[in-house]
Amino acid sequence: MSKITSFVVDDIPEALEMLCNDIERYHPSIEIIGRAASVVEASKLLQKQQPDILFLDIMLGDGTGFDILEIVPNLNAKIIFVTASDEYAIKAFKFAAIDYILKPYAIEELSTAIEKAKNQIQPKKDQLKVLKQLVTEPNNKPERLSLHTSEKIIVVDIKDIIRCKADNNYTTFYLKDTSKILVSKTLKYYADILKEINFLRVHQSHLVNKNYIKEFIKSDGGYLLLNDSSNIPVSSRKKSEIIEALKNK
Repeated sequence: MSKITSFVVDDIPEALEMLCNDIERYHPSIEIIGRAASVVEASKLLQKQQPDILFLDIMLGDGTGFDILEIVPNLNAKIIFVTASDEYAIKAFKFAAIDYILKPYAIEELSTAIEKAKNQIQPKKDQLKVLKQLVTEPNNKPERLSLHTSEKIIVVDIKDIIRCKADNNYTTFYLKDTSKILVSKTLKYYADILKEINFLRVHQSHLVNKNYIKEFIKSDGGYLLLNDSSNIPVSSRKKSEIIEALKNK
């Protein structure tokens, strides 16, 4: 059985050496066919080699990992992004819906990432664009969000999301064009990452885009009327927060 080949990119010598050592020690079935510490070095080598897995650091001394992917567009490697523990990077990966491992990582995390990489679908170009924008422009608000369904990955404009509804461990997205997307992540997951972008958790089962709120009706326990004519219940403990938020709309 032929070995799985890999290539490792990291601009910190100690981190590069540690990752290579961990791969060789704990995953002997994976052969490291190259390593690089910069965009220039990695791009030159990867134009001649085609690894099965690319371990790619995001921020490099002479650019970013995205620069390598643009310079070598015919690269078919499964990508395992490796990044430092940074709140902006973590947020970026969540919006792009792309897996990653954080430095310093545990061996179990490395092993899980490798197993996922063996079976993963290559990230779509739109996903990588979302990730690149958020990593390289951390002060700008995200404009797009990648959604994993059971069949595909859909990248949507955040401004087109009207609301989200919980369905056990799933979430249904309701979009401006009346389409619906069922995603296998919890509502809490999306409430946490969208709370800074005009989204309000108004109920245990509902997250709404503030821009689509038409009215807050105080009768019948309190509910929101949205621009798509949907009525969304508001939990009693959220009422004062909703009223305050709508004052500043």
